[in-house]
Amino acid sequence: MEYESFRLSKQGHIATVTLNRPPVNAVNEASRYELINIFDTLSEDADVRVVIFTGHGKYFCGGADIKERSRVRDPKKYREVNRMSLASITSVKDCRKPVIGAVNGPAIGAGVALMLNCDILVASDDAYFWMPEIDRGMVGGATTLSRAFTPWRARWALLTSGKISAADLYRLDVVQEVVPKDQVMAAATRLAEVIVAKPPLAVIAAKGVFAAAESLPFREAALFEANKTIELATTEDSQEAQRAFVEKREPVFHGR
Repeated sequence: MEYESFRLSKQGHIATVTLNRPPVNAVNEASRYELINIFDTLSEDADVRVVIFTGHGKYFCGGADIKERSRVRDPKKYREVNRMSLASITSVKDCRKPVIGAVNGPAIGAGVALMLNCDILVASDDAYFWMPEIDRGMVGGATTLSRAFTPWRARWALLTSGKISAADLYRLDVVQEVVPKDQVMAAATRLAEVIVAKPPLAVIAAKGVFAAAESLPFREAALFEANKTIELATTEDSQEAQRAFVEKREPVFHGR
């Protein structure tokens, strides 16, 4: 399928989603629908085990298209826009496959939310994180920020519109690795290849367990994880992994 705002490519078991809306990769209404479609499709694609999410050019994502947003005056339409914005952002988090964010440049506003809903992040050394919502007379992102940072850092980022560098994101344990701009995709691909080599059903289950841990009380989340472990124990891949360990060889997984 061809997309207007994104490029989608696959190599082996790795899919790459590239936001491509020059000059700053700002997202509009149409691109949000496309984003949901892409990640829902990749969730169900049996050949895809890991997704890399990046931006084309100098920016990862410049946030919402303010020119489009500024034309919205009807409160009903604004609520619709906000619902769609939330759905597009959470489509990244809800993808059944792990999503590696290859942050190739600045992530601004909605771009920050897209970035923070990825499972693992690598960033270019010139990337930064910026939430200018208050400067535009709006508010948004507090919930996402509060899950990624301490309450004090989250408040500072939103209330002052202060920028956070890739180096600080690394220091704060948000970004896994910071590399030169021309090495971002290579670093993301190395991580993806490590995950691709794992049992696919166990990887999908692990992502679901992390989601349960975030949204459920501890006991319910622990029971959810225990049940997933029981389910996995009977799979062909689990048995293959244990045989390979005993036989001192590399396992071969088929997602069954």
